[in-house]
Amino acid sequence: MSDGEATLVMAAHGTRSAAGEAVHAALAERVRRARPGRRAELGYLEISSPALPAVLAGLTGPVVVVPLLLAGGYHVHIDLPSVVARTRPDALVAAPLGPHALITSVLARRLASAGLRGTDAVVLGAAGSSDPAALADVRAAARLLSGLLARPVTAAFVSAGAPSLPAALERLRSGPAPRVAVASYLLAPGFFQDRLEGVGADLVSGPLGADDDLAALVWRRFDEAAARRVPAPARLRAVPAPGT
Repeated sequence: MSDGEATLVMAAHGTRSAAGEAVHAALAERVRRARPGRRAELGYLEISSPALPAVLAGLTGPVVVVPLLLAGGYHVHIDLPSVVARTRPDALVAAPLGPHALITSVLARRLASAGLRGTDAVVLGAAGSSDPAALADVRAAARLLSGLLARPVTAAFVSAGAPSLPAALERLRSGPAPRVAVASYLLAPGFFQDRLEGVGADLVSGPLGADDDLAALVWRRFDEAAARRVPAPARLRAVPAPGT
């Protein structure tokens, strides 16, 4: 499959938050601006419109689906593949967005905008999952953020997963840090962002939101998936010679 032939479909979870839907739409627009002339559509697994099955069914030609999700879990491993199998079994499904260094950069900027200080303890606050692999993805994201901030970062969860965000805050408040900051490991505002903001941390960053780094990451996941259908000799020919 040629990269130039495929349509990108961004698959978001869905939300009852109008602000959350606006962020998804704004991110989709940044994705389109990153590669002018390329077709890129947005669809939702549930709650919001347009529904992903309808988006997929209305497309012709090759399709690559990129989950607008930050970690593995039910929606990545079960829900999304089931939708694709029913509606566009020929489509390729890319890896979720996280963990990735581009997300880490956005997290650091959001924390800085929220007023992070050098003496603050930091928690990476995520929704959580019953899937151990999804929790592992969040912990890997916390390690990336720890490296960038040059301080420990604890991954904690507001639903399924340990430690819970309240437990992580309680532990850190007994330590030497004067304040505890929560970095929101969420894409958009909504139910889980409200939970993060209501837990009692000294500061909570905004969600990742519509950001050019995230748009670049969407296309990176697209390219990785599209390459799986390019024959090996073609991939080899596309690699420039050393020094070029």
